[in-house]
Amino acid sequence: MTVLLALVGLLVVVLLVGVHVYVWRRLVRDTTRPSGTSRRLMTAALLAGPVCALATIVAQATDAPFRLRQVLAWPGYLWLAFLLYAVLTLLVADLLRLLLSVAQRVAARRDPSDDVPAASPSQVSTAAAPKEAAAVTRRQFVARAVATTAVGISTATVAHGTYGVLRGPRVAHLTVPLAKLSRAGHGFRIAVVSDIHLGPTLGRSFAQKVVDAVNGTQPDLIAVVGDLVDGDVDDLARATAPLARLEARHGAYFVTGNHEYISGVEQWIDHLQELGLRPLQNTRTELPAFDLAGVNDELGDRYGQAPDYDRALGDRDLSRPAVLMAHQPVQVHEAQRHGVDLQLSGHTHGGQLWPGSLLAGLVNPTVAGLERYGDTQLFVSRGAGAWGPPTRVGAPSDITVVELASPDA
Repeated sequence: MTVLLALVGLLVVVLLVGVHVYVWRRLVRDTTRPSGTSRRLMTAALLAGPVCALATIVAQATDAPFRLRQVLAWPGYLWLAFLLYAVLTLLVADLLRLLLSVAQRVAARRDPSDDVPAASPSQVSTAAAPKEAAAVTRRQFVARAVATTAVGISTATVAHGTYGVLRGPRVAHLTVPLAKLSRAGHGFRIAVVSDIHLGPTLGRSFAQKVVDAVNGTQPDLIAVVGDLVDGDVDDLARATAPLARLEARHGAYFVTGNHEYISGVEQWIDHLQELGLRPLQNTRTELPAFDLAGVNDELGDRYGQAPDYDRALGDRDLSRPAVLMAHQPVQVHEAQRHGVDLQLSGHTHGGQLWPGSLLAGLVNPTVAGLERYGDTQLFVSRGAGAWGPPTRVGAPSDITVVELASPDA
């Protein structure tokens, strides 16, 4: 396993180096003169991005002082987001240029040129230098136009995606019919919140926006389905303080996500209970109209806290509907085997940065929204925050109010 991780790490490093070289060639080498001051300045500026990103990754991995991680996280993570869209834009531009070049060559072969008189040696010699200089100018002009466009598109995309995160999640509404739900439970409203990721980039003010949005929906119950934090309680106690003001008639419940185990699950379970959230660790509680259950995240298996579906869902009244809180969508297969009516999940972020949704779809049964698996329905939230770059593109953050519907109503 250690060797495999080392090989994967080496592959990632090689890929990142190659990507940065490609970006440098397109943005700097192709647009500047070899010995010019512009090339030196632009190269230095371009080096600042990967240096900040590397420093951010090292600081996170070595558990550097939290203040240092906060300072590094913003430029480091935003550079990675910018790099993604710069590469995509440049690749599209290179593809278009290749197609245009091929089209021009095909057109030139079809154009009869035998009737054009050959130029004399003197004409060739006198015209060669100006034509060559003009060709260089045209290449630089095209390269600079492409570079400017790539930088503009990438900057605008990242800026808009970051603004979308920082303004706070939007509230969505979804009605989910449950066949076993009694008339008394019709209209029961659950505010589903996932993947807030309070940490080096998103702090107290962001947490307050989430709390305000949730409380504004006046839910009957709040379901926080994991990945609430990225860091230690000592560093994030102030950031999480607004969570104590979450309000719902039947309270706020919480299940672990993979990042809680990475951050130190026991300290967070204790702290969240102090804030008024009720953890559901492989257990359930009976509400008036349905059973609410929660299981640990799949990563808990590495920490001796594996999800236990029998403990959470066994020996219950099967005539009552069961709603399961489980961080990862892949847990729906066990939920289906245990007769769960509705599973509430997060984890995917909806892909967060397009085309991340395509990759998320390879490892998750559902990336976002509501889908049915047999008699079990699965709802996956895109999440309220963001991990890594505080940016979302093509996957806006959300808090979803799930309203349960009874067939008897």
